[in-house]
Amino acid sequence: MSYRVLVVDDEPLARQRLKRLLDEHKDFACIAEAGDGQAAVDWLSQFRADLVLLDIQMPGLDGLQAAEKIRAQVNAPVIVFCTAFDDHALAAFDVDAADYLLKPIRKEDLTRALSRTAERLSRQVSGPAARTHISARTSQGLVLTPVDDVLFFSADQKYVSMHHADGETLIDDSLKQLEEEFPQRFMRIHRSYLVASDRVQRLENTEEGVVLWLRDCEQPLPVSRRHAPGVKKHLRGG
Repeated sequence: MSYRVLVVDDEPLARQRLKRLLDEHKDFACIAEAGDGQAAVDWLSQFRADLVLLDIQMPGLDGLQAAEKIRAQVNAPVIVFCTAFDDHALAAFDVDAADYLLKPIRKEDLTRALSRTAERLSRQVSGPAARTHISARTSQGLVLTPVDDVLFFSADQKYVSMHHADGETLIDDSLKQLEEEFPQRFMRIHRSYLVASDRVQRLENTEEGVVLWLRDCEQPLPVSRRHAPGVKKHLRGG
């Protein structure tokens, strides 16, 4: 999937830098650019974008005013502000911006903003239901992993890892957030583990305690005494 991006800034060099940074993210493509807020609003009245990277300080219609008009359009795109000033942050989030980036924009900040954008767009596509993909920021840029490919999530202090067929990826979500968003798809088996319910195979008693085996997973996962009854009930089909 490739998301369509409109880059809006009155400085040509700023637009060029954003486009170069976007080139590092294969799931996002700059399909148009505008030099002021009114030009962005006019373009979006005729064409579709998924994301608008929007400067704030511009002649004529500024970024905040443009964002208000953009939000009123049918199928409005996600907005991420890119500005040299930090005194508009509260106003930016009043128009439901996904992120607020300060110039000069760093690669990691743009990656974070694109991650948030992808999650919003995923929720829009699936309506009130959960996301279909989990986003992660990696050294290769933003990566989207289908939820169906996830084996389990594990937590180690403040870090959460997503384990899937292609390996392991660090993500920004907490186990609690994931458990609340996907109550039917993932099951808590331990304070540090959340597993794909449809991959659960069997429990095994070991000297270290009860462990759970998942389909397509080569390692057993620990099951806490607190969560063992729920896992057994699931295995019985209850």
